[in-house]
Order: sequence, then C-alpha cells, then structure tokens
Amino acid sequence: MTSADDSQLEEITIDRLQERLRAGELTSVALVEHYVDRIRAIDQSGPTLRSVLELNPEAEAIAAALDRERAHDHVRSLLHGIPVLIKDNIETADRMQTTAGSLALLDVPVEHDAPVAARLREAGAVILGKTNLSEWANFRSSRSSSGWSARGRQTVNPYVLDRTPGGSSSGSGVAVSANLAMGSLGSETDGSIMSPSSQSCLVGIKPTVGLTSREGVIPISHTQDTVGPHARTVRDAALVLSAIASSGLDYVAGLSPDALGGARIGVARRFFTGYSEHTDRVFERALDVLRGCGAELSDVDIPGWEEIRDKMDGDDNSEAIVLQYELKAGLAQYLRDRRPRAQLRCLADVIRFNQEHAADEMPYFAQELFERSEARGSLEDDLYQRALARQRSFGEGFRAFFASENLAAIVAPTNSPACTIDQINGDRRLGGSSGPAAVCGFPLVTVPAGFALDVLPIGLTFMGPPHSEP
Repeated sequence: MTSADDSQLEEITIDRLQERLRAGELTSVALVEHYVDRIRAIDQSGPTLRSVLELNPEAEAIAAALDRERAHDHVRSLLHGIPVLIKDNIETADRMQTTAGSLALLDVPVEHDAPVAARLREAGAVILGKTNLSEWANFRSSRSSSGWSARGRQTVNPYVLDRTPGGSSSGSGVAVSANLAMGSLGSETDGSIMSPSSQSCLVGIKPTVGLTSREGVIPISHTQDTVGPHARTVRDAALVLSAIASSGLDYVAGLSPDALGGARIGVARRFFTGYSEHTDRVFERALDVLRGCGAELSDVDIPGWEEIRDKMDGDDNSEAIVLQYELKAGLAQYLRDRRPRAQLRCLADVIRFNQEHAADEMPYFAQELFERSEARGSLEDDLYQRALARQRSFGEGFRAFFASENLAAIVAPTNSPACTIDQINGDRRLGGSSGPAAVCGFPLVTVPAGFALDVLPIGLTFMGPPHSEP
C-alpha cells in the first residue's frame, strides 16, 4: 500500500513512519497528500484551526524526488521524506512567504534559506508549509491575543476551540498536535516554544541560545532568540533537534529510559506555582512520577530571580529593556542584510505601515511595544548596558547554582490552563516558567504532564545549564 490511511497515521512516530516507508507500505508523496487533505479538512474548514498559514506548492515534487532517492537506497536521515512545518518568521528561499504574520513583509522576496531550514532539507525533510504565529512573535503589543496575525487571523487550541493556543509559535504547536505534520519548528525569545507546546500537549525543546542558528529568522533579540522543535514525543523532538543543531551532535543518543534514576532534580515552586489549583495538582502528580522513576527531588529557589524581575525604567524590567533595544537594532540590520528589496528599512517604517493599514493590522490591539522599542536609543546606551549586565550576572549565578547543588535539572509547571481567547483585551497570562532560562539563554524542555479540568493540557518544564540538552 502506497497511500496514506488516516487512522494509521494519527499519533504515529517518526520511527514507525520510517518503517512503513522502508517496507514500501507508504510513500512520501502519499504522506504529503494525506497531510494536505487533513489541513484542508480541519485547518481550513470544519473546526478551522488556522494553524497553517501557507502550503508549500513544491512539497509534492520534493517528496517525489525523495521517494526516488529512497528507491535507489539513498536515505539521508530518519527525517528522509518526513513532512514538517516551520514558523512564518523562518526564511525559506522558495515560493512561500516569510512575514512574521505581518502584511508589511508580504511579497518581499527571500534570497536564501535560513540555515535551520537548509539543514532540514539536507536531512531529507519535506517542508510542507509555514505556520501561523502571534504576529511579530508576540512583541507588538502587551495586549495581543496569542496566535493572531494579520495574515493568518486567529489560531485556536485544538483541545478546546475557544481557548488560546499559546504563543508565539502558535501554529507550530497546534499543527503537530492536530496531526497535520510530524513535527515543526518554532522560535522562542521567552516562552514561545514552551507555551504552545504545553497548551497543545506536545514536547517542545528550547535549545541553548546559539545551538541552532538564528540567521534568517526575523529577530526580536540576539541575546534570547533561538529556534527549536515541537513534536509529539521526546524522541521525535530530539530527531528534529539533531537535524537543525549546529553542534553536529546526535541528541537521540542521549535518551535513556533510566535517565532519571539517581538524578538530582530541583523543584521550583516559588514564583511558578500558586496561580492555578488545577496546574498545581497536575504538577504534584508529575513530581510523584519523577520520584517513582528514581529521581531525587528537593525544593529550590532560583537565586537572583526576584531581583531580575524588578523594574529598572518605568514599568520595564531588565528583560523588557534588552528586548526593546535589541528589536530596534536587530530589525534594521535584518531588513538591510536579509530583505534588501523591502521598502521597509527599520522599525519606524513598520510602525508607520501598521498605522496606514490599521483596519487590517490593528483591528483588536495596538503596537505599544513597537513604539516603546522605537523610542529607545542605540546599543551603546547606558540603560541597555546596565540591563544586559544585570541579566548576564543572573546567568552566571544561575549556572553556578546548578553546579554547586549538583542539579541535573530544575522542574516547574510550564503553564496554567489555556485561557479563553480574548482579542480585545489579550491573553490572561497566569504563571509560566520560561523566564529564568530566557534571560540567560539556557535550554528548556517541556513534556506533557496531564490535564486541567480533564481537557486542558498542562506541561512540565525542565530547565538546565547551557548545552545540557544531551
């Protein structure tokens, strides 16, 4: 059989899919056709998840070429012929757009694949399409609705359709959860892989900053931005990470069913619990599972986290200041270096575009984060330097804490139950544990931990020191 049977492909793993491809039971072309049909059935109609912003018109031809390679005993990797999706802020030099969900970058050509996209292609993956996201990776307005963009409109949670999908890699999470692809790429500055993975009951990996290239990714922050995978299993996520990481390491090789035996795990309750009794119950049950697997748990306070949250300039703490300065500088450099044919040259031009197209770009929320960023000066400013120094000092202390306490990881709840979508007032964000790792570039992994109210997924986050992914 070379056609795809929907019932046999739901929740399938990459390994099992490769077995079927090797046996000739399935072709990559049939897989592409299957996922395209499913996207049309439940993403573009029916429940209308709106997770996939654009399909790759070349996907079937790419799959056919990969099928021919397989027929000649050339299989590039375990991703050979596997359809994946990528977030719409990651460049692909093909017939698809790269816009960060904004109309401002529509029809502005891209000249090169982002290195992470190129690595997927080299591994034999089929880039099936681009996913919707919180526009500009959720850094346009503090009142934004996660998963809304002017191009893609509102992505919804696949578990409960009136709930938030989390963001900013909203479509990347929803699409994999809804079995619209085998895996996806998202990007994270602070929570943008963790949140949608958790809200859609997925595994998400936010790599150490620098482990995956951010070249060709529409930027917020060179200090915090990183690209990582969403998948339905830890092994599948590790396979995708192995393909895109610059390290050349095999992250699957580090997986072991006995890995928790004797591992010292810190439990971070302060700042990360107490927001939702439903989340806390799921978290405590997850801790019992870790103990049952042989982990040694002890409560910890992350040193310096209370101070790092303190305001430095009006309502802005050090992270907000760093992101605002770096967005202004980084977007101008990106437009100059990667999108030379764009009429937009800087953040001020984007702000002006949004004002001129307010009915389409700002029907629900404004762009005050853009405006605050534009009001910042250069990266030489004393305020930026002090904010950056505060974060670096925190990172040094956090790294030393892992070593002094001999901790393999620190765990915390990833999220509170998904809130109801509110495009006027924005997300009602409660809890979230991505911040400490975000401000110092450390890695995170979230795994499904259980459900609140029996239907809303809750994740468990593991924090580690830099380059502890293996």
